[in-house]
Amino acid sequence: MTPERIEQLKSEKDVVMLVHNYQRPEIQDVADFLGDSLNLAMEATKVSQSTILFCGVDFMAESAKILNPEKTVLHPNTEAKCPMAAMIDIDGLRKLKEEHPEAVVVAYVNTTAETKTLTDICCTSANAVNVVKQLSAGEIIFIPDANLGLYVQRFIPDKKFIFWPGYCHVHRDVTPEDVQSMKDSHSNAKVLVHPECAPPVIDMADEVLSTEGMVRFSKSSDFSEFIIVTERELSYRLQKENPGKTFHILERAICPAMKKITMDDVLKCLESGRPEIELPESVIEQAKLPLERMLTISRGEKLKDKL
Repeated sequence: MTPERIEQLKSEKDVVMLVHNYQRPEIQDVADFLGDSLNLAMEATKVSQSTILFCGVDFMAESAKILNPEKTVLHPNTEAKCPMAAMIDIDGLRKLKEEHPEAVVVAYVNTTAETKTLTDICCTSANAVNVVKQLSAGEIIFIPDANLGLYVQRFIPDKKFIFWPGYCHVHRDVTPEDVQSMKDSHSNAKVLVHPECAPPVIDMADEVLSTEGMVRFSKSSDFSEFIIVTERELSYRLQKENPGKTFHILERAICPAMKKITMDDVLKCLESGRPEIELPESVIEQAKLPLERMLTISRGEKLKDKL
């Protein structure tokens, strides 16, 4: 009865459910919108419901609140925290900005609300290259994912990058040997790699894509077999939306933080209206600008202010 009860409560309480691609399959099945961090951030600005229930890690729910301060934003399990977002030391970031006063701070959206208050513009794995290309600054402080920053630097070699030494442990722990083993076993498969992976793994990819990019590519591709190098739960959506195609995953590529949210958490959250994301107005005001700048570029528009 749980899925039916969840649907009933969403309707009764005017709730829209935004779910990340790495969530448990049963939670994906009750999503109103399923996607990556960019896709969900954009959807969050369009929804008409009074309440957003966000199934993802903490920074995602915070971003939804920042972009929709007038709405109630629920996060079913407050222990679902992104380890990479926690790698930023605020005092250390302030010091880095002081050392490089001409640099623009580009923050991967996988950062806390507090970190975003010290940021000029946000990006996601789907739009990071395009975001940095739009900036006139010659010096970029890229936080917190060094691997994503190194990937962006490949396309913009004329800018100076200062990398924060952060990483996603799920993607960092994928090795070239892992990918080669999968390629040896599935020689006809296209290799799709997430840009949070280390450079040697990215070098082995046929395509480097965000999770939403992998969804689009697999749908439109004439190929029928793929090796998916990202968190394994994406394969559930890929297989569901492409029943005639085959997806091979690295079984140990699991994000424990994403798996902390359960169906029971979702049900209790809908019933109680808790836990709710609450942020100081000053944080919302300061963190909103870098997110809005990111969304402006994602819509194909020009930034109003020069960075």
